Amino acid sequence: MSATGEVYAGRPGRGRRVILWRHGQTSWNVERRFQGSTDVALTEAGLAQARRAARLLVSLKPDAIVASDLQRAANTAAELAVLTGLDVTHDEGLRETYAGAWQGLTHEEIIERHGEEYAAWKRGEPVRRGGGELETEVAERAAPVVLRHAEKLPDEGTLVVVSHGGTIRTTIGRLLGLETRHWESLGGLSNCCWSVLGEGARGWRLLEHNAGTLPEPVLGDDD
Repeated sequence: MSATGEVYAGRPGRGRRVILWRHGQTSWNVERRFQGSTDVALTEAGLAQARRAARLLVSLKPDAIVASDLQRAANTAAELAVLTGLDVTHDEGLRETYAGAWQGLTHEEIIERHGEEYAAWKRGEPVRRGGGELETEVAERAAPVVLRHAEKLPDEGTLVVVSHGGTIRTTIGRLLGLETRHWESLGGLSNCCWSVLGEGARGWRLLEHNAGTLPEPVLGDDD
């Protein structure tokens, strides 16, 4: 449930699935430079990652694709669109966290210039990194985008959401109903890897996280 009382749950029985797919590699990723909402392009390696991942994801027969409008996500999504024949809907609500003065800085520069702010963020305190967005604000703009498109799916349908590491993590935390202090417990996504949410009887469930191969069915007592 959100701070406003909105319940972030699926509708039991419809069996929908949401694949949250991080964009491919950029030069700033390689340099460990904070991107945020800066519009950085994919590298050649990043484009190759997107093509490889798209060949795997197409076999899951997506019904719809929605992506951040930043080019690293939009161009990743385009590789899947080519294989599926689906149009991509672009939504700025899926952009990465805006982080103000942090954007463009390397990891080391952030620690050097904004060490106390960085330490507070890592402790789980609500921090406007670089004067930018709170993680809860990112979730509040991104999660409704995902839910709006998921609601349009047919029963047993699959939505692919192409976005950014921080935005995906906060969105998953919100959709699962986790307390904000626990969002950090969701590990980061590697470039062009994805997480899968499935619709269960009590709402959304995390089925796969940071996957780079096709998800396998859960076989056992907890399926």
